[in-house]
Amino acid sequence: MHIVFLNPQGNFDPKDSYLTEHPDFGGQLVYVKELAQVLASGGHKVDIITRKIVDVEWPEFSADQDVYPNTGKNLRILRFSCGGEKFLNKEELWPHLPEFAEKISRFYGKSLPDFFTAHYADGGYTAVLLKQLTGIPFSFTGHSLGAQKLDKLNVNSENWADLDNRFHFSQRLAAERVSIKYADIIFVSTKQERDEQYKHPLYSGALNLDKNKKFNISPPGVNRTIFNSVTNQLDFSIKPKLDAMVGKGSCPAIIVSSRLDQKKNIIGVVKAFLKQKLSLDNVPLILCIRGIEDPRRDIFKLSKDEQHVLNEILETIGPDIAGKNIHFLNVASQLELAATYRYFATQGSVFALTSFYEPFGLAPIEAAAAGLAPVVTKNGGPSEIFSDGSGILVDPISLRSIGNGLIEGLKRADELSKAAIERVENKYTWQQTARNYVSAVHEVQDTEQCHTPVYVDIYNDNEYIKEYLSASSNQPNQNASKKLF
Repeated sequence: MHIVFLNPQGNFDPKDSYLTEHPDFGGQLVYVKELAQVLASGGHKVDIITRKIVDVEWPEFSADQDVYPNTGKNLRILRFSCGGEKFLNKEELWPHLPEFAEKISRFYGKSLPDFFTAHYADGGYTAVLLKQLTGIPFSFTGHSLGAQKLDKLNVNSENWADLDNRFHFSQRLAAERVSIKYADIIFVSTKQERDEQYKHPLYSGALNLDKNKKFNISPPGVNRTIFNSVTNQLDFSIKPKLDAMVGKGSCPAIIVSSRLDQKKNIIGVVKAFLKQKLSLDNVPLILCIRGIEDPRRDIFKLSKDEQHVLNEILETIGPDIAGKNIHFLNVASQLELAATYRYFATQGSVFALTSFYEPFGLAPIEAAAAGLAPVVTKNGGPSEIFSDGSGILVDPISLRSIGNGLIEGLKRADELSKAAIERVENKYTWQQTARNYVSAVHEVQDTEQCHTPVYVDIYNDNEYIKEYLSASSNQPNQNASKKLF
């Protein structure tokens, strides 16, 4: 089977130069890369299609084609230009996606792939345009949806124009709605993601959630060749660096590893840690942030939004960072991150993720696979992942809940570590994800009458969104009733 992954803002390259580092290239890149590699190793022909960038600041994305090392001939990275050569933020890509889709269609010509799989709203919109051009079926994986972001930013009728100009909600939501309507499969990571995210009134009319059979619950997995509890040579290489940071000898720690994003609520862990200082005596807090060695010196390497998050953290800690037993650790790669996890796992440490909302939670299952005890948000995917008790669930808006969770996690670290490793091995591997994916695609193909182009209605729903915002502010329990399709 020939499968094509559509990620306009994916920016993949053989060295994973910016994997999860840039806010535009979040966890979806890990998802796509891992799934694509497993599918390719299973004999499928796989292309990852992304945008070509010819920009001195982004030299990794200028070639028309690339391959990952040691993946053979079954997996290619293909890049197509649209909207000029320079890097564009994802919010600026919308008007250029028809050009992107047309170039993809022309590239394949009559040798079309069997199936497109689209990720995030821009990939979904591209897949819709390609279905209109070619009739090829596609799956949609939203990862996160714009309606939730709109609500979290407290968008209302008064600030709508400014925030829409910044985040392009009207375009993103329209793209998500047509993706939902015309997708042949909608992959979600958890039942909660399906029931909560897609039920939002701004997707009303795109599908009937109660009767819809498009949804396929298929959680992502962990790369067990990287994230595992088996010591390797890299572990010995980084041990002196970590020993120098926290001191030699057995000492449990609290590990945080996530992007500097407001929604990740790193500040919640920091505040809870400082509040529980007496109970966490001699326990260091390790903040793993890629590219940050000295936070006060390196802060100017970050985007404005990231600087804001880091500034809040630094102001909360105060000038004496080391004296508070808080350490910033620059982890250069996934391999080094896994080795860091193993180092602290042997000392009975915990991994903390206290996001206000986490659609799935790939980071905690990676940490769990390496042996860290998970202390994670109850909002979103982690509550389903660790529903068997293999992790501790906390309320991200309660410092008391976070603090108590950290203390309990440290006390039960050995027990939780064993349970979490078993949970990952039994349920969260990329091999399982790939098997489920192929089965779902075959089922769609068996029911497809023919691959004929479809006519797609694409709406400008700016006025509808304003109606929703007005209805929500005036009548919080009611929503605008106008259908989108």
